Amino acid sequence: MFEVLARDPSCNARRGRMELAHGTVETPIFMPVGTQGSVKTLHPDELELLGSQIILGNTYHLWLRPGHEVIRDLGALHKFASWDRPILTDSGGFQVWSLAKLRKITDEGVRFQNHIDGSRMMLTPELSMEIQASLGSDIAMLFDECPPYPCERKYAEKSLDLTTRWAKRCKDWIEKNQPRSGEGIQRHFGIVQGSIWADLREKSARELVNLDFDGYAIGGVSVGEPEEEMMKAVEHSVPFLPEDKPRYAMGLGTPPQILEMIGRGVDMFDCVMPTRVARHGQAFTLDGPIHIKNLAYERDERPICESSHPHVARFSRAYIRHLFRAGEILALRLLSFHNLHFFLRLTANARQAISEGNFLEFKESFIRRYTQAKSE
Repeated sequence: MFEVLARDPSCNARRGRMELAHGTVETPIFMPVGTQGSVKTLHPDELELLGSQIILGNTYHLWLRPGHEVIRDLGALHKFASWDRPILTDSGGFQVWSLAKLRKITDEGVRFQNHIDGSRMMLTPELSMEIQASLGSDIAMLFDECPPYPCERKYAEKSLDLTTRWAKRCKDWIEKNQPRSGEGIQRHFGIVQGSIWADLREKSARELVNLDFDGYAIGGVSVGEPEEEMMKAVEHSVPFLPEDKPRYAMGLGTPPQILEMIGRGVDMFDCVMPTRVARHGQAFTLDGPIHIKNLAYERDERPICESSHPHVARFSRAYIRHLFRAGEILALRLLSFHNLHFFLRLTANARQAISEGNFLEFKESFIRRYTQAKSE
């Protein structure tokens, strides 16, 4: 399922390859987020044009609307969304934590009022696995609890124990209901928790590895903690994860953060940031992010960035600014395309640098230029 192809001699960065039911994924990789079965504003053909190898679907949202049975009966998520490359689905746990109203966490699962119509619902580890099996994703995430930041150690300990018990129940459901080998099987990733405590992160990683999943994610990051704590969460988890399985930092991050985490041995990333900020006029460039709606770009004939994809490079900053001010949907589409291209190109360049043995030089050069404009 996963093979390490190259390692950088100066750090823990590695280049790998995952073989999944719907295709091959080269790592390190950034995964565009398709919350409702769609990456906002973009057509699947455009995602292919970008070179997207794998996208995300959101279990919680697709369960509520249109319902996993509907998607299953219409041929599963790949057919439903007209996307024939790999898909990863999250467990729904984070969305229950962040979106649902009046939630109550018990050993059984989470009772909550959904954010659409307020109806009372219950999500359990077994149901999360069932929903994701119905969606037919290539990678399904285990159901976990994401502790808030900050939280007391006692809460983090209790939360971690619950996550481990839920992981065992997920494993039991998988073994009873899904084939363990053969073509087209769904892969399953455990999620390391433990908040900011190093010993809890180690404990979580070791317990999940003992359950033998196909890959491992580092959860509970980018939930409001300082960047230093975010990096420590990775550093306190990665050493206890298998070398021969993929590692996924969930919900991250900015371009410098992604490179820093690649250097620490992480293989997979996702974040809504590229498309979310695009809809508000922010574009990523090699010299740091810019806000295209600013007056400074009213007569700027340059493309957004010297590295822009030809699909976007034909349009000037001045024109895209005009589209935003005029309320044209094309503005959202162009910036979303551009930002995803920026992130996908970043990880593609990282893969090349690892293969050539100069990742640290690449990382430091990129971050120096990217952050220089802010400091001037």
